[in-house]
Amino acid sequence: MPISTRPLLLLLFMGALAGAYWRAPNTGATVFLPPAAAMPSTLPALFVNEMLWRDNESAATPHLTALPDGRLAAVWLAGPADAMSVRFTIRERAGWRPPVIIASQASTAGGTFAQVGELGAPVLHAEGSWLHLWYASRTLGSSINHSVSTDGGKTWTKPTRLQTSPLANFGGAVRSGPLPLADGGLGLPIRHDLIGQPGEWLRLSSTGQIVDKTRLPGRQQPAIAILDDQQAMAILRDAGSTPDSLRIARTGDGGQHWQAGEALTMTHPSAPIALLRLKSGRLLLAGNPPTGRQAIMLWLSADQGRTWQEKRTVETAPDGGADYGNPSLFLGSDGRIHLAYDWRQQGIKHAVFSEAWIDGGQP
Repeated sequence: MPISTRPLLLLLFMGALAGAYWRAPNTGATVFLPPAAAMPSTLPALFVNEMLWRDNESAATPHLTALPDGRLAAVWLAGPADAMSVRFTIRERAGWRPPVIIASQASTAGGTFAQVGELGAPVLHAEGSWLHLWYASRTLGSSINHSVSTDGGKTWTKPTRLQTSPLANFGGAVRSGPLPLADGGLGLPIRHDLIGQPGEWLRLSSTGQIVDKTRLPGRQQPAIAILDDQQAMAILRDAGSTPDSLRIARTGDGGQHWQAGEALTMTHPSAPIALLRLKSGRLLLAGNPPTGRQAIMLWLSADQGRTWQEKRTVETAPDGGADYGNPSLFLGSDGRIHLAYDWRQQGIKHAVFSEAWIDGGQP
């Protein structure tokens, strides 16, 4: 066999292997766990902004969830650029606890028995008495790691890799939290490492194993909101004729198939966003304006994402050091909306507000 044909045959073999790997049997219809029926929020206008954490080290990519007792929990990346670790903290009545390291390059390498380079953005999710943590680790490619705590974040299992691809080191990254399914499983949006970095939707079992996955019609990390038991919408970067813009994708069958929809032009196309369905049924979008990361802003949609209104600027500064981004949104059981975001690459900021404040009310 001529040597020159070997790389081509290897690529064909790898492609066939990939197709066979994901040709899984039909796992049955997927049903989202629908959100509570829309109803007006009764909270008065309120807004509080505080530093969640600040130090001499850099900090980025926060993510929020709530423990079963209602306390807020957060994770983010912090540390030197070449040795960032995942930090975890809980908000008590007196304020945020000092953060602790729950994942590092060393602990990830020890748990996965693999060489590990830098770590990627973490995602935290509470499910009953379990706390799930997903985060990426990179060497030549990237992998998504999963760890669990059953004691409120005091101890964590050794991380295990999610096998999102049959090809070694072609994994992905997470940024948005998982969404609940009616069967007790989760739907986890990810960004894959393949050419173009397509968005994907992973269907996970109640214990975190991959049951199925679906390619989304767009690139980079998707932000997803459930609308009812069958419908959901995602926002991700356009993979078509306007690659420097964001586009909505929709599903009407529980995430099994997704179709590209409307384009979005009001946010910065390459900056991460966060999406949340509010108590009133409206959709809230947090992100940066088209001009850059000098402001963190909020938009509302009352028609399931077809049209959007600019509502509030959470923080802005005209100086060259202003850098706000990587927003994370969470809706508390009391209707309060929580937003965490990067603050000037020096820390993490946490804002708490109500729908009445978004609509123009003053606290």
